[in-house]
Amino acid sequence: MNGLRALSFDLDYTLWDLDQVIERAEARTRAFLAARYPEAARCYTPARVAEARQQVLAEAPHIAHDLGELRLRTLRRITTGCGCPAVAAEQALAVFIDARNEVELYDDTRPVLDELYRRYVLVALTNGNADVGRIGIGHYFRASILASEVGAAKPSALMFETAMRHASARPHQLLHVGDDPETDVLGAARLGIRAVWLNRTGVPWPEYLPRVPYTEIRGLEELFGLVGAPSLPGQEVGP
Repeated sequence: MNGLRALSFDLDYTLWDLDQVIERAEARTRAFLAARYPEAARCYTPARVAEARQQVLAEAPHIAHDLGELRLRTLRRITTGCGCPAVAAEQALAVFIDARNEVELYDDTRPVLDELYRRYVLVALTNGNADVGRIGIGHYFRASILASEVGAAKPSALMFETAMRHASARPHQLLHVGDDPETDVLGAARLGIRAVWLNRTGVPWPEYLPRVPYTEIRGLEELFGLVGAPSLPGQEVGP
C-alpha cells in the first residue's frame, strides 16, 4: 500500500470480544459489594445502575466520553445513596477495571500484530478503558490513545488526529482498523484516513450511515493482503 507508515487499531471487538468480559466484570463488582458493602449490593441492580447512569449524564454530559469517570460517578451515586463511605465507589471501580482487562484475544490478534509491528508504527485507539499494557500487548504499540485522555471519543477528528501525531503520519499514511462502522470507519474516512471495517460476522452496512470509502475484511489476517506484509506460515494472503 503506497505511502503507508502506520496502522491504528480499535481494541474492543476488534482485538478481542467484550461481551463476556463486561458480564464478568459486573459480576465481580456485585460480589465485591456484597462482601464489603451489603447495603450497596442490594441497591446495585441493573435498573438502578441504568437510572443512576442517566442521572449522572444529565448532570455532567461533558464526561460522556470518559467511561471510567462515568462509571465511578454512577457507583458513587449508588453507594453513597445507601450510606456507604466514599471509598466504596473507588474500590468497586478498581475491581471492575481489573476484571475488564482480563480479555481473551481473538486467535488472529497476536500473530497479526507480531508481524505488523515489525514493519509499521502501530497505535491503539479506543473509546473504552482497556489497558494494553495490563493485557500484555502494549509492546506492539507506540501509543495507546484513550478517549478519556483526549477529551473526545471516536468518531471525533481529535482522536484520529492524536493517532496521526503519535505515529508521525499524515492521513494518507495511516490505515485505521475497527469493528464499528460509525466510530471507526466513518470517523477515519472523513479525515481521508484509509479505513478498514473488520466485519467478522458479515453484517450489512447500516442504512442510517452515509457511504464512505472503506475496505471490508472478515479477519485480521486479511490485512496482509492490504499492506503488503508477507502472510504467516499456513495462511493465505487476503484479496
